[in-house]
Amino acid sequence: MNWLVEVLRDQRGRHVDGNVYKACQCDFAYNSNHMEGSTLTHDQTVQVFDRGTFAGTAKVDDIVEARNHFNAFDHVVDTFDEPLTGAYLKGLHGILKRGTSDDANPIMAVGDYKRASNAIVGAVPSTRAASPNDVPRLMSELFSAYERSARDLRDILDFHVRMERIHPFSDGNGRVGRLVMFKECLRSGLTPFIITDDLREFYLRGIREWGKVDGYLSDTCEHAQDVFAAEYLPLAREWWGLMQEERPEGQPNGSEAGA
Repeated sequence: MNWLVEVLRDQRGRHVDGNVYKACQCDFAYNSNHMEGSTLTHDQTVQVFDRGTFAGTAKVDDIVEARNHFNAFDHVVDTFDEPLTGAYLKGLHGILKRGTSDDANPIMAVGDYKRASNAIVGAVPSTRAASPNDVPRLMSELFSAYERSARDLRDILDFHVRMERIHPFSDGNGRVGRLVMFKECLRSGLTPFIITDDLREFYLRGIREWGKVDGYLSDTCEHAQDVFAAEYLPLAREWWGLMQEERPEGQPNGSEAGA
């Protein structure tokens, strides 16, 4: 998927409107933040992306977190081939939560692992997450195991679920995790995906049942991959072709735009 990364970067640099980069940015930010309670509509999210403002009312944090998600997506695109480490995830968390009300509260530890115990709500009801003292060790073990794996889709989903169950951050665990899944699909040459609002309950059930019925989550994410392939990749492939036409004769073409 290196070619897709090149397309996203190229469209970002040219400020292209109405193509795959903008679609990914707005759809990803809207759906991932909405899953966590954001009141912004999809249209408002697009307006924030385009103009930094919108018509209507919303919580200040929702607006800030939409803009932050755009920056976090850019960060993922720019660093997709980096290994997963504690520093990487903390940096991503800091981008997502910078300037929010949590950022003004030291106990919320924006850009760092949590300082206070928390519970996992939604995906694994009534389950206490790992204690703050255990998080560094558990995450280090998780990174080590993942980086030794094949990093196929199952490994990516397993990392996501295990991270969610550790719940290393005071807030934003799901959003960080979904961005990481997108990043790791790019890194492993897999079709990335966005968990849309219509898949929310299937996705949460999949996390809850992982380890018992892995197919719930894998089927949901494979469906999301199919949607991404159908809705985003044709635009990206067309743009990739235009990029190749612009390359000087004899210049390497880079990665092929495969399936």
